[in-house]
Amino acid sequence: MLGNFSYCNPTKLYFGDDSLKFLKDELKKYGDNVLLVYGGGSIKKNGIYDEVVAILGEAGKNFAEVAGVMPNPTIHKLNEGVAIARKHGADFILAVGGGSVCDYCKALSVSVNYDGDPWQKYYIDFEEPDCETLPVGCILTMAGTGSEMNAGSVITYPEKKLKIGHVFADEKIMPRFSILNPKYTLSLPHYQMVAGIYDIFNHICEQYFSDEDDSTTDYLAEGLMRSVIHSSRIANENEQDYEARSNIMWSATWALNTLLKKGKTTDWMVHMLGQAAGAVTDATHGMTLAAVSLPYYRYILPYGTAKFKRFAENVWNVNPAGKTDRQVAEEGLQAMESWMKELGLAMRLSELGATEDMLPDIANATLILDGGYKVLTKDEVMQILKESL
Repeated sequence: MLGNFSYCNPTKLYFGDDSLKFLKDELKKYGDNVLLVYGGGSIKKNGIYDEVVAILGEAGKNFAEVAGVMPNPTIHKLNEGVAIARKHGADFILAVGGGSVCDYCKALSVSVNYDGDPWQKYYIDFEEPDCETLPVGCILTMAGTGSEMNAGSVITYPEKKLKIGHVFADEKIMPRFSILNPKYTLSLPHYQMVAGIYDIFNHICEQYFSDEDDSTTDYLAEGLMRSVIHSSRIANENEQDYEARSNIMWSATWALNTLLKKGKTTDWMVHMLGQAAGAVTDATHGMTLAAVSLPYYRYILPYGTAKFKRFAENVWNVNPAGKTDRQVAEEGLQAMESWMKELGLAMRLSELGATEDMLPDIANATLILDGGYKVLTKDEVMQILKESL
């Protein structure tokens, strides 16, 4: 295992169907003014909102609300939340929702006490906060992003057709605690469930498909991928299977809590392509990733054949006997494609509303990174997008 790194993750996790009972004790550690943030209102229909509000009352907290955080939270919604937080004198931010809500709250954390333009500072210049940040806690209702245990935050600027993520370097931006109750995910529509499952899987792939050394991290990644595949098939047949959904939720956390990137350069080009497509179409994140993944991986396979062969054998159980390395690697991607279709994922950007005349905007919004097996040119980005359409 090559390279040098440090590892610290300060987020405390409470997992299981009794995990919400720990919220009151955690709230005692923070100030009296809580900003409660949630999405479109499903937490009011399933009763989670009432449970959380009751605990806030028992803890003696004054709370204000930011409701209606959308799946691709915008800079305009961020500015709205900043104004509410400042008016309330917020001491603590409590996110109740999926990854978008958690992402949004971390953006709030670094923006409430910043006097300038957070979009420019954090998402264009990629600077770190130099102001006081607010602590964040998460109550997760959807498994997928891993935002409950990392310092990442993705924000969209619709008018600029940009969707950009910033993984903050400071560990204090990570949630101080996260509550993971798999039962909260059981009411998700099937479409959102499988989109989240693919987001999990691709998070692992983005870190796995980099470097060639014998890395312990790759063995961890392979185990997580096999677990996601196994549990996804059970959940796809029975969405109410608690054990499968709990394994999916736990895998989501470990897929992107910074563990799997240790000792790795990491790729992230599928996310750059998918986020750009999401900025233009406003499509569901996991589905945009699914639509661009196979065209991208098939394009870079010749540059990383050894790892793709290992992926085929260790994740998809492809038998290498009598086959070239390239044939084994390609068979692994074929197995991945079959699984994706089995789940009902979007396999083309056109399924998500993208049209050929949108491709230049998507290409222009795609950030090109250098951690994978091939650094793309803008022409190659356009070629991959055309194959994804």
